[in-house]
Amino acid sequence: MAVHRRVRTALTTVVAVAVVGVLLFPLYWMVNASLQPATGLLQTPPRWFPVDGTLDGYRSALQSQGRPLLNSVVVAAGTVALTLALSVPASYALSRLRVRGAGVVMFALLLVQMVPGIVMANSLYAVMNQTGLLSTYAALILADSTIAVPFAVLILRAFMVTIPAELGEAAMVDGAGHTRVLWSVVMPVSRNAMITAALFAFLFAWADFLFAVTLNSDEAVMPVTVGIYRFIGAHTADWNSVMATGVIASIPAAILLVVAQRYVAAGVTGGALKD
Repeated sequence: MAVHRRVRTALTTVVAVAVVGVLLFPLYWMVNASLQPATGLLQTPPRWFPVDGTLDGYRSALQSQGRPLLNSVVVAAGTVALTLALSVPASYALSRLRVRGAGVVMFALLLVQMVPGIVMANSLYAVMNQTGLLSTYAALILADSTIAVPFAVLILRAFMVTIPAELGEAAMVDGAGHTRVLWSVVMPVSRNAMITAALFAFLFAWADFLFAVTLNSDEAVMPVTVGIYRFIGAHTADWNSVMATGVIASIPAAILLVVAQRYVAAGVTGGALKD
């Protein structure tokens, strides 16, 4: 039995390593291609390692994609701020107050997650066109928030219902109102869930392409996802610059995931059990 257990463990490990290798290979190839000369990927057989490495691709990417990267940061940060400003009070009301129709609201939030993005993009285009917000940061922030806010409410509400009601009741005995309870009691306890909601809101906005290409036609507001798309069209033979742009665009999301990993794990599982 011990031998069979060791063999099973070894096979499981080999399969797991193989699966991880397959999943990580596109990332490795992107980095590898970004460090090779412009014609390196056209050689046969291809170069599996950047032997004659160069940073020309990164120089070209930064020169052409610097403004789109900054635009994406602005849109993502604005989406995070708007998402938290709307979802935190809404989650508190749905979890702590006796709101009539709360179940209907939660069901509606779930339905919103199932609406195809192209349907939302077309509807938002008509709204933004009539309000004069097309090709502005506000249009992209509002559009990305339509996806981020419902998701954040679902996460935050699931966490807040696990917070003992006695904490808020004790604060109210001392004269605190609902606003004070939310700010001084619930929000500090819900830190992990708020970080989780903020991270997902940032990732939604950072990776958005559909809203960005539908609601914007101004290069001054163009985010990096559209910038990469147009960069590929203009530099189809310059693959090291294209891949370098992809690497640069992946760095902020990767850093946030690494830094916030433990908060995300606690925030996602925090609403699984109710005291």
